[in-house]
Amino acid sequence: MALVKNPILPGFNPDPSILRVGQDYYIATSTFEWYPGVQIHHSTDLANWTLLTRPLSRKSQLDMRGDPDSCGVWAPCLSHDGDKFWLVYTDVKRKDGSFKDAHNYIVWADKIDGEWSDPVYVNSSGFDPSLFHDPDSGKKYFVNMLWDHRRRPLLFAGIAVQEWDAETKKLVGERKNVYQGTELALAEAPHVYKRNGWYYLLIAEGGTGYEHACTLARSKDIWGPYETHPEKYVLTSKDHPRAALQRAGHGDIVETEDGRTYLVHLTGRPTTQLRRCVLGRETAIQECYWKDDWLYVKNGPVPSLWVDLLGERDESKYWEEKRYTFEDGLHKDFQWLRTPETERIFNVKDGKLMLIGREAIGSWFEQALVARRQEHFSYDAETVMDFSPTDERQFAGLTAYYCRYNFFYLTVTAHFDGQRELLIMSSEASWPIGNLNTPYVPYVQIPNEGKVKLALTIRGNQLQFYYAVLGSGDEELKKIGPVFDASIVSDECGGHQQHGSFTGAFVGVAASDLNGLAAEAKFDYFVYKPVKNQQDAYDRDNE
Repeated sequence: MALVKNPILPGFNPDPSILRVGQDYYIATSTFEWYPGVQIHHSTDLANWTLLTRPLSRKSQLDMRGDPDSCGVWAPCLSHDGDKFWLVYTDVKRKDGSFKDAHNYIVWADKIDGEWSDPVYVNSSGFDPSLFHDPDSGKKYFVNMLWDHRRRPLLFAGIAVQEWDAETKKLVGERKNVYQGTELALAEAPHVYKRNGWYYLLIAEGGTGYEHACTLARSKDIWGPYETHPEKYVLTSKDHPRAALQRAGHGDIVETEDGRTYLVHLTGRPTTQLRRCVLGRETAIQECYWKDDWLYVKNGPVPSLWVDLLGERDESKYWEEKRYTFEDGLHKDFQWLRTPETERIFNVKDGKLMLIGREAIGSWFEQALVARRQEHFSYDAETVMDFSPTDERQFAGLTAYYCRYNFFYLTVTAHFDGQRELLIMSSEASWPIGNLNTPYVPYVQIPNEGKVKLALTIRGNQLQFYYAVLGSGDEELKKIGPVFDASIVSDECGGHQQHGSFTGAFVGVAASDLNGLAAEAKFDYFVYKPVKNQQDAYDRDNE
């Protein structure tokens, strides 16, 4: 056993579903509009995690073109029935307003890192589904929250249970609303377990903001009635605004081989007095214990920053500089947005990443943007690009990106006369219009030929762009533009209604050709270098 600091999956890794098969642990997390869908990490000690696979990787499984920001793949549930792996997920097509168009699917695989099946459609009555394999009856039950657009009496109407037949791949029998939660409301994210003759129902309540919580209930029958935990909320930070881990909720339970119990859950680490979570919703873990057949979080319900786990974490991997080259294709750390037809937006050729200019940055259909998660409060990023735009409708470069309404973008573009220039575009909490901030940062003319080095630094809430024209005789990086507020690229500034932005900050490269000519931008490499000082300051302030 070793003390390990939360989170165990830093950066945008929300809605964790955990599973143990033998000595191996797996966590599946939401990916929303980022492709491929669902991240699955692997560990043998709960402390050190490696990204293993993203199973929804082809058009027949997932096509999110047109899905708005923070829609797409919500709250996967990963399970194993002794024979094969099962993955349940929602593809959300609309989330704002009175209606949720949320379609639930199941896929399965013999090997977790092998090929997953095409999806089987289940229902659209709500979101956050899970699949429970009853160890005694052998039956499978599909569990999801119910959405009632009438609010009669609840918008989040409760948790539905219905048997699912694995042979016919269909729901069978009656659907029953078994539990409506507590006065905290917004019951979602259900998981069912069986222990000592009890069925346990773990749900999230309070929304995914600062009122978030894990609520536990139990029953002797899967159909209820369910009684609520004596303390109602087994995990929450809602009454402790100074706790290091905020927004704690949406959890799942796992038992180790030697009988220990742990709860994984999403969390946020806000920065600045505005309490902005630039790293998005992350995955943390808590040690638990059982008393009178009820689960309790050790030192809970407030989540602990430090937790006893099975192994000691290797911190060196978290802090190492990542220098990505493209001789062997696109590294698994990178994702893109929405489309399964990658050949239309990028390819890797001759050791270069080539982006094919399509629609504007922020498009919900087809934009060429390839990026990786921001996992540190401070970091440096750098790339070298070869791009020859002919006018102002062709632009490509380096971006710190959250969504259509939140990004900073250093571009190489051109004036209408073909003169190449550098221009910074920014969209700062611009929902619902999505306009760029004007006036634009003053442009810088550069030679029409030659590669350009683009860089940015983030130190807490301060972002600064840099550039250098290679082959010019003066290749030292120079500042361009003002210091921007990097905390804008956060859940709290997504611009949507409360609890409406669900992803996290990314950094990467993008290209657009609004002439429709598919202009190409080539990138030699990409560097992501964590910087430790700001992280240390945050840790000292919150321990």
